[in-house]
Amino acid sequence: MQKEILTGGPLLNERGNLVEAGYSRMMLKEYDRKKIKAGKIKIKEWDYYLIYNKEYAVALTFDDNSYMGLNSVSIIDLINGKEKTVSPMKFFTWGKRNLPSSSLKGDIVYKDKVNEVIFKFVPEGRKLIFKLKKYHEGKDFECNFLLIEEPKESMVIHTPFEKEKHFYYNQKIVGFVVEGYFKVGDYQYNFSKEDTRAILDWGRGVWTRDNVWYWGAGAGVVDGHEVGFNIGYGFGDTSAASENAIFYDGKLHKLEDVTFNIPQDENGKYLYLDKWTFTSSDGRFEMDFEPIINRASLTDVKIIMSDQNQIFGRFTGTMVLDDGTKIELKDFIGFAERVHNKW
Repeated sequence: MQKEILTGGPLLNERGNLVEAGYSRMMLKEYDRKKIKAGKIKIKEWDYYLIYNKEYAVALTFDDNSYMGLNSVSIIDLINGKEKTVSPMKFFTWGKRNLPSSSLKGDIVYKDKVNEVIFKFVPEGRKLIFKLKKYHEGKDFECNFLLIEEPKESMVIHTPFEKEKHFYYNQKIVGFVVEGYFKVGDYQYNFSKEDTRAILDWGRGVWTRDNVWYWGAGAGVVDGHEVGFNIGYGFGDTSAASENAIFYDGKLHKLEDVTFNIPQDENGKYLYLDKWTFTSSDGRFEMDFEPIINRASLTDVKIIMSDQNQIFGRFTGTMVLDDGTKIELKDFIGFAERVHNKW
């Protein structure tokens, strides 16, 4: 069962629970931080952008996890299999970073001694500017991207947890067209809108403490058509809807369950850089996945733990649209991740 939400109105009821669970093709419900009834320390809010082509990926994050916020930048070199992530933190932010309550409007403007972040709406689309001092070997980082041609439909998921007053409200916009650049010191790399796409992960919610999630996505051009996908699961009550979808020329095609088959050794340790497969309950997403690089990060200070493995690689297989049309992917660049957080 995949329940589609078709009406607007408040996201939460008077008890702080979701009014409806399910998915929608655009942002309809109104998120209001003031209506949250759970403890403030559990509120998580973030905007995450991934910009990439076949050579480089740049990931930009601005978030407020209540007890801490971070501004994170990653450069992933998909040719040489290298990556660098730097994530300056601010502690005890408690929502003061003022992330917008909607993905449809509202800008992020932030500046301190080492960082400058601007995510703003402009007439052409969305402008992303990010500056970070001493990003690598004493060299400063900066980027400037313009995201245009936003797809008409996206995956908006309204996921309750089994625990009262806990929920996740999330939008994945897959397939912006992008132009711009990043610089590290004197080195500048220019992205072309012909082959560069972006994904937005916009998240707001109240999380339980211990969670594992799986997420994957990709966007590009296949036979002259804009093609993308979003897949994931692992937390909350997803009985009303999954977040699995195909995007074809800006239209969402809803999928049932998708399983990440990550290889493991005899002791159960994940072999993230070995070949994966993806299988689906409805047979509409069947993929092989050849990893290129693992953007891995482990933080464990007992009270807080985050074990992140985001693997970039090549998808090869078949996706099936609502009308039965088969889309063949061959060495299609995207990513898949497994994240375990205690937060």
